[in-house]
Amino acid sequence: MKVLMFGWEFPPHILGGLGTASYGLTRGLANQGNVDITFCLPKPWGDEDRSFMKIVGMNTVPVVWRDTTLENVQSRYPWMDAQDYFRFRDHIYSDFSNIYTDDLGCIGFSGRYPDNLHEEINNYSIVAGVVARSMDFDIIHSHDWLTYPAGIHAKQVSGKPLVIHVHATDFDRSRGNVNPTVYAIEKDGMDNADHIMCVSELTRQTVINKYHQDPRKVSTMHNAVEPLPQEIQDIVPQKKPGEKVVTFLGRITMQKGPEYFVEAAALVLKRTHDIRFCMAGSGDMMNAMIRLAAERGIADRFHFPGFMKGRQVYECLKASDVYVMPSVSEPFGISPLEAMQCEVPSIISKQSGCAEILEKCIKVDYWDINAMADAMYSICNNQALYEYLKVEGKKEVDAITWDKVGARILARYKKLLGQK
Repeated sequence: MKVLMFGWEFPPHILGGLGTASYGLTRGLANQGNVDITFCLPKPWGDEDRSFMKIVGMNTVPVVWRDTTLENVQSRYPWMDAQDYFRFRDHIYSDFSNIYTDDLGCIGFSGRYPDNLHEEINNYSIVAGVVARSMDFDIIHSHDWLTYPAGIHAKQVSGKPLVIHVHATDFDRSRGNVNPTVYAIEKDGMDNADHIMCVSELTRQTVINKYHQDPRKVSTMHNAVEPLPQEIQDIVPQKKPGEKVVTFLGRITMQKGPEYFVEAAALVLKRTHDIRFCMAGSGDMMNAMIRLAAERGIADRFHFPGFMKGRQVYECLKASDVYVMPSVSEPFGISPLEAMQCEVPSIISKQSGCAEILEKCIKVDYWDINAMADAMYSICNNQALYEYLKVEGKKEVDAITWDKVGARILARYKKLLGQK
């Protein structure tokens, strides 16, 4: 089966959970055998893992033909072989006089989330039409709202079924203060999809009730985690003896509930002074959280190390005694699974999708700072509770694999295509 996928992030260059999920999902799907995946990104950086699928940079697909030789094209874009060259050359759209292209007829992309994001989304969908005309595939799979227009365009061009993967909705990102433009893009993607995959039942219900979708075409497809590579397993935790560390790791934004973490920490520090708190990450609420910690008089016990990625994430987790995810609205939330892989007892909000599949952790309402503080204090001071969550939590997440997710996705593809 040949799958044409549209994504926006891919490791090692990620800004959130979308890229992590895209990697795990595609790898799990590829491991099913007889699945050929072409994954489109606005701007690959060249160091992505291409061992199990083909990655196409949308910034390397010509939409205007410049009568350029194969040699000139390959000097700029080594991934394009002769077959790709002739396919794209024979399926170029037309002269987009109102869109800037380079000397090879390609549209530029930032590969991030720039101020002109909606322009890049539109340009991405234009290139998707060229890709869909030139590629041979059976099904289309679009990840998150930024690529829904691309998926719709590819479906219109090819007539192939479209699956969209809802990793989050604007209701999650905005605490209900929905951007009408984003909502319209999301709803258009859902209306045109042949099937909608959601990362949790929580998200599925949002799609059904807020976007008015037929429940029969919406399914839950929980995320998973990749097995830890040996070099990560071998990381030696850097801990000070006699001192506990409680960690928040993620985007410091409204959706993630960082203020509840700070308020709970202040309550804990009224009972003990032997715990440090780490808020790792970056976001538009970071300065506000630094001020809040100062106002509560706990700045000397609080650390803000900034954005982390790759090995840094696991070094931070392994140095922690407790991981906390107090998200206000979390479609899934992979980070607690990563923490539990590292044998770190975790506290998660009941308002998160991963709470649907995790049992060996403590669940609290995001707004209940007293319950959150009690859980932090208990794990740090009750050795039996700490050991139980450490050991049983790791056992639980080790059984939540992307290969199982890949098998379920492949089964859904076959059902859509009428295959047994």
